[in-house]
Amino acid sequence: MESVHIGENVGDTGPMMSGQRSPSRTLGRTAGRAATGFGAAGAILLAYAAGYERTAYTLRRLVVPVLAEDAQPLRILHISDLHVTPNQRGKLAWIADLARLMPDLVALTGDVLSHPDADEPTLLALSSLFGFPGVFVPGNNDYFVPTLKSPHRYLMARDEAEPKGPPLNWAGFAKALAADSGWLDLTNTRTVMDVAGQRIDVRGVDDAGLKRDHLPSVLGRCDTHVDLQIGLSHTPEPRVLDAYTADGVALTLSGHTHGGQLRVPFFGALVTNCGIDRARVRGLSRYEAGGRTSWLHVSAGLGTSPFAPIRFACRPEATLITLTSPG
Repeated sequence: MESVHIGENVGDTGPMMSGQRSPSRTLGRTAGRAATGFGAAGAILLAYAAGYERTAYTLRRLVVPVLAEDAQPLRILHISDLHVTPNQRGKLAWIADLARLMPDLVALTGDVLSHPDADEPTLLALSSLFGFPGVFVPGNNDYFVPTLKSPHRYLMARDEAEPKGPPLNWAGFAKALAADSGWLDLTNTRTVMDVAGQRIDVRGVDDAGLKRDHLPSVLGRCDTHVDLQIGLSHTPEPRVLDAYTADGVALTLSGHTHGGQLRVPFFGALVTNCGIDRARVRGLSRYEAGGRTSWLHVSAGLGTSPFAPIRFACRPEATLITLTSPG
């Protein structure tokens, strides 16, 4: 690249020497080359984000010390934001293979569907996990077919409006999922279940981003002795996290954020698309409310919108969370 010194030839009022380059022409050529370079780099990054990382499915493993002393470890497979369309054979095969992990509990935290014909292939992929206890809640995108949106709505502001696409049959899918798997639909519901020798109070809410959550249905003192309290909420809105934590929930499982989906090295996610701060947009963090402290796990999820099929510095993921005693 040619070196350009701004200010060179300033004050030169004489005629230009033969063969001497015009500073404006040199600067224009340099700018053109720079633009070409940036364009090529952008094309390479886009090809990587859409052609590789979007399908670079990753299993993450975490340990969370929330059980009583001497309790046996309990393993939770947390999956979220599948955004299934019928032709995603690679993703569906990867999900089906998760059964090899032999989890004690499966937690599915919403945004499962992205197409009216996704029900059958999704149930087939999940069927390998039906031999394990499970719980699930819906996400905001489980109710309507995704539609094309301007990118600025993703980057500049939270979008809490009701989606505009045709309705998806989430109610029918949830009924079939519960019937086929025995998993519990925790939509604004709370129950107690025995899992791997632990008595667990589990509760979940409908999507908080769409304000469908009904917290009074899932809060309050438990009627029986439990060893652990776990909460599910697709969107990790602070009002839900505050209420869960103050109520004694030790671990909340959420999704929705896609981990930011596009992350900048040394900066992280650009947006969260909900009320939590960027530091909590992916992974495990501590959360405080009502004089109590809990754990929050936000899954970066396994999918994307069909209209934004890219990920950068944020691989699609499922997480195997091992609950242990503090010792």
